[in-house]
Amino acid sequence: MGKLDIRISQLCFGTLPMGPLQAGIPLNEGVRILHKALENGINFYDTAELYGTYPYLKNAFEKEKDVVIATKSTAETYPAMEKSLFDALEALGRETIDIFHLHAARAKREVFQEREGALQCLLDYRDKGLIRTIGISTHAVDVVQEAAVHDAIDIVFPIVNLDGLGILRGTLSDMLKAVQAVHQTGKGLYAMKALGGGHYLDRFLDAIEFVRNLREMDSVAVGIVREIELDVHVSIFNELPVSQEMLTQCLDRKKKKVVVLGYCRRCHRCVETCPSGAIRMGEKKPEVDQHTCLTCGYCLPGCPEFNLRFA
Repeated sequence: MGKLDIRISQLCFGTLPMGPLQAGIPLNEGVRILHKALENGINFYDTAELYGTYPYLKNAFEKEKDVVIATKSTAETYPAMEKSLFDALEALGRETIDIFHLHAARAKREVFQEREGALQCLLDYRDKGLIRTIGISTHAVDVVQEAAVHDAIDIVFPIVNLDGLGILRGTLSDMLKAVQAVHQTGKGLYAMKALGGGHYLDRFLDAIEFVRNLREMDSVAVGIVREIELDVHVSIFNELPVSQEMLTQCLDRKKKKVVVLGYCRRCHRCVETCPSGAIRMGEKKPEVDQHTCLTCGYCLPGCPEFNLRFA
């Protein structure tokens, strides 16, 4: 991965969709799919404190030392990040975290100053051996640009897809230039939201191949919930034929959308949480732009009235 001593599969198994923010699949089913993924050569798994998917990974891989796990925390201070780190180590059943990101989807260039305490915590525990590498997960071009020249950052996890859906403060072209700058430093890179949160299901193969063929990317994180999805992605990344029947089964699910239910206290938490800026506060309640919503589910637990749901 970049010039780092971390060997990963080109396909990264994204665990967000299987957890409580999205599908909430049973633990035993998730573990079974994760085991099958490892059997098929996938050794790289992406999670986050926010996702609620640590139990799946612990039950699947607690004794698998060769598995590479990346996690993230939105912590901003030293004590908060320290707690996130030790919670992750315990919840994942591991002695070290391979990649620990600042979870900073909407943050601006100043994120490294604003979260100086959290970053220092990661640096200290990288020195102590509890973290192997430090990264940042972001949707923003300016943050990728800053990460390219920031000595503390080993790995960058940016949003990249066909049309630049979800990219903040820049275009797809801007993001690709920023990614190239990161790559030239020897830092590691892997991509998120290749399918645009489900917006590119009608261009499924083109969307995957676009990101997969970016030479700067060491890996592509793809959310997987069902066995057929795993089978299709394993075939694509191993350059094996995918039958029309397999593809039809893989894509045979309704595109989710976020809907707003009843009473809203207009606290703006959903607006502040949405990483793609798809939610704005209307006169009485939030309004969701379904064309830019990435269906990540980050907004759902942020609502104090529990008025946001997937439909």
